Amino acid sequence: MHAPEPGDAASPGSGRRPGRPRSEQAEQAIIEAALDLFADQGFDGMCVEEIAARAGVGKATIYRRWSSKEDLLLAALGSLKSPYPEPKGVSVRDDLVAMLEVMCADRADPRKARRYALLLGWGEKYPRLMARYRETIVEPRRDVLRSVIRRGIATGELRADADVEVAVLALTGAVMAGDKSADGGFDGGFAARVVNELLLGLAPRAPSAPRIPRPPRLPRAAG
Repeated sequence: MHAPEPGDAASPGSGRRPGRPRSEQAEQAIIEAALDLFADQGFDGMCVEEIAARAGVGKATIYRRWSSKEDLLLAALGSLKSPYPEPKGVSVRDDLVAMLEVMCADRADPRKARRYALLLGWGEKYPRLMARYRETIVEPRRDVLRSVIRRGIATGELRADADVEVAVLALTGAVMAGDKSADGGFDGGFAARVVNELLLGLAPRAPSAPRIPRPPRLPRAAG
């Protein structure tokens, strides 16, 4: 009889209330094991056998979900980013503030911050991994920001000539470069201040008043 994997449902009549579904709990255990092993030994030191052992699952459980350790690690790294809230589509400002608040919360989480720093530290050694990380995790998240900014351009909330890419970099860069408070978080108004300042530069310009031509100067009378 095999040992139960994390998340096994309670057997009938056991009197134990079931927790999270087996598949969800097993997947979380695998993700955590992959992140821990990546932190300890880097990508080369990772192996599916050890991840399975740490997670308390069989290798088949891992391979049913991910075809390679690279795919597994990308999924694990993606879990460090909390999902953005669905844009409400009413106010560009409100949608951007909601997304930046998620970014700030992720960066303020010390566990996520440490693991993300490890990823950046290994980046030069594993350019393919970093390229796939940007392609599968970073760019889709930026696409959500881009869609909100483009919507603002289409509705006239933002200037027609607003530079979408610069706006996205300004938003994400502000969070990455922002100073955290003594407790490791951002003050409650940080996300709103960043968005407010950006939108000042992207706001439609007021039409200039028509220029009234000056009447021609009359020649001075002689004498």
